[in-house]
Amino acid sequence: MSREKINILEMARGSVRELKPYASAKDEFKDFDRELIYLDANENPYDNGLNRYPDPNQLLLKQKISEIKNIPVENILLGNGSDEVLDMIFRVFFEPGKDNIIINTPTFGMFKVLSNLNNIGCREVSLTTDFQLDVAAITKAMDDSTKAIFICSPNNPTGNLMKAADIKALLELGVIVVIDEAYIDFAQEQSWITKLDQYNNLIVSQTFSKAFGLAGIRLGVCYADSRIIDLLKKVKMPYNVNVLTQTTALKYLENKKVREQQILQIVSNREQLANDLLKIGFVEKIYPSDSNFILVKVDDADKRYQQLIGRELIIRNRSKEPLCENCLRITVGTSKENTRLMKSLLYLDTNKNLNS
Repeated sequence: MSREKINILEMARGSVRELKPYASAKDEFKDFDRELIYLDANENPYDNGLNRYPDPNQLLLKQKISEIKNIPVENILLGNGSDEVLDMIFRVFFEPGKDNIIINTPTFGMFKVLSNLNNIGCREVSLTTDFQLDVAAITKAMDDSTKAIFICSPNNPTGNLMKAADIKALLELGVIVVIDEAYIDFAQEQSWITKLDQYNNLIVSQTFSKAFGLAGIRLGVCYADSRIIDLLKKVKMPYNVNVLTQTTALKYLENKKVREQQILQIVSNREQLANDLLKIGFVEKIYPSDSNFILVKVDDADKRYQQLIGRELIIRNRSKEPLCENCLRITVGTSKENTRLMKSLLYLDTNKNLNS
C-alpha cells in the first residue's frame, strides 16, 4: 500500500495528536554555534564539560547518521536504546485497553513486555517451522482493533532474515509495520530503511549496541515517515540522549574503517563457528544465521547450558521459546573466545558421561 493511502495522523491516539510537547530551554534557542552567555536553563555555570544540557534534538549526531544512511534528518529519531524508541511507538499509536498488536513468535521479548506495560493486547502468531512469517495466520489473527505488526529481522532468537515478499504483503494490510533491525549489519540484504519512501506505515528501529559495538551508551535509532517522527517527538523526553552518548557516537561514526572491519570479522567468525559446531556429536542442528549469533539445537539444552557455565562460558538457553526446544543461542565472539568455546564443547562431547 502506498504512503498516500494511509492517514498516519488518524492512526495516532487522539490525545497525542492534540498534545503540546514540553519545550525545554534548548528547544527555544537553537543557535548553539555562537559564543554566548547562557542564563536560560538554570544550569551550573562552571564549565566541567558536562554542566550544560545536551542538544534535545541531537542535530549533529542525526546529521552524521543521515550522511551515512542516506536518510533525511526529518526521518530520524534517536532514543535511549531501541527499547525507548519502541515504547514511544506504543505511547503514540495504541489506545490502552482497546488496541492490539501482532507479534511473531519466537521473537524479541521486549515487544510483549511493552504491550503488557502499556496495556495493549498482544496476539502471538507462530512463525513457520523454518522461522518465517505466516502471512495467512497473521491476517486471520487481525481484527478492527489491530494497529500494528511487530517483526524482528534478522530475528532474535532464530537469527534469520524474514522474506521480503512476506513483509511487503503485511505492509499492504494498512496497519503499521514495525521492523526491528538490530542485527541488519551482519546480513547480506539491504535494510528496510531504503523503502521508507514507498511505505508511510513502515517504522524501522536500529541500534548502536550490536555492529557498532556501543551497547554501553544506550543509543537506538528510529527511521520512519516524517509525520511519524513528528508524532514520536511529542512524547519524547526532552533530554533522552545524554551528552556522553552523543559525543561517543559521533566520535565512533568517524571511524568507518574499524567498524566495517569488525563486522567482516564477526561474519567470518560466525561461518567458522557454524562449521566447527558440526563436529560436536550432541549438536543436532545449526540454523542459518544473518546475525551475530547462532541458534543451535542440542540433545539436552539445560544440561549443556549448565555444563558450559561450569566451564566459565555463558550462552543463552532458549528452550522455553516457541519452536526452540533444546536450543542454545551462542553469540559469535572473538577467534580466541570461539576457540575456547569449541575446546569446551569437544571436551564435553568426548566425556559423554560428564554430568557437570
